[in-house]
This record gives sequence, structure tokens and C-alpha cells, in this order.
Amino acid sequence: MKAHLEKLRVEAEECELISKLATNATKNALFAKLAAHHRTLADEVERATIESK
Repeated sequence: MKAHLEKLRVEAEECELISKLATNATKNALFAKLAAHHRTLADEVERATIESK
């Protein structure tokens, strides 16, 4: 679970970076949305990990 959590957090950071670097407004919005989605998933995995202990 920790590996999945870390992967989601890294993907969120990468999407955020791409969003900031995008010159196209559509791509900027898409990658910002993907970053937020990955963060939400990471938060849910973290919560599930904590609750399973």
C-alpha cells in the first residue's frame, strides 16, 4: 500500500508540474484536474491504510 501511495503522490506532483508548464489552457486545466484527482486517490489510500491498522 505504501508503494501505491507514494506512486500516486509522485504522479500528482508530475501532473501539477506539467500543468504549470503547459502553454495550452486546455492542457493546463486537464493536468491540474489530474493532479487533484491523484491527490484525492492518495488521500483515500492513506486513510484506508491508517484505518486498517
